[in-house]
Amino acid sequence: MMTLKGENIYLRALEPEDLEFVYAIENNEAIWHVSNTQTPYSKFLIRQYLENAHQDIYEAKQLRLAICLNDSNEAIGLIDLFEFDPMHQRAGIGIVIMNDSNRNAGIGTEALSLLIDYAFNQLQLHQLFANIGSENEISIALFSKFGFEKIGVKKDWNKINGNFEDEFLYQLLTTKN
Repeated sequence: MMTLKGENIYLRALEPEDLEFVYAIENNEAIWHVSNTQTPYSKFLIRQYLENAHQDIYEAKQLRLAICLNDSNEAIGLIDLFEFDPMHQRAGIGIVIMNDSNRNAGIGTEALSLLIDYAFNQLQLHQLFANIGSENEISIALFSKFGFEKIGVKKDWNKINGNFEDEFLYQLLTTKN
């Protein structure tokens, strides 16, 4: 089982025991606009996903990890590499922390730091990108802290609560050749 350990948190592979947590996140309508979800997921589908989560990133083109506090195995968030493209050495990156009580506590910063390091040093990626809603000031600040630069605007990209909002494309290039 893959584990990336930081000072306060660690990232680990998803386990069958994470069913209820993943179910709660995937069915939280308040964050559907972040993942472009429009319909609920059944526990059956999530169970199937978790049973197939053993595929490596080269097979699945995605890596989803649970964010856990160092003193617990319970997931408090998820962080993903998606649209993994080994030929062009790039992937998208996304993060969600489930409860407000765990937000603005440095957890997202530490999780993003661990995954960026893994992506550039273990997977040998050249670049990471993030799609961030123009109204998501917290994510903009988080990704900007790591040097992600806004490189594009997708006009009226997402319809949220009846209104169209722009989505920004942020990119981080490795400093290694």
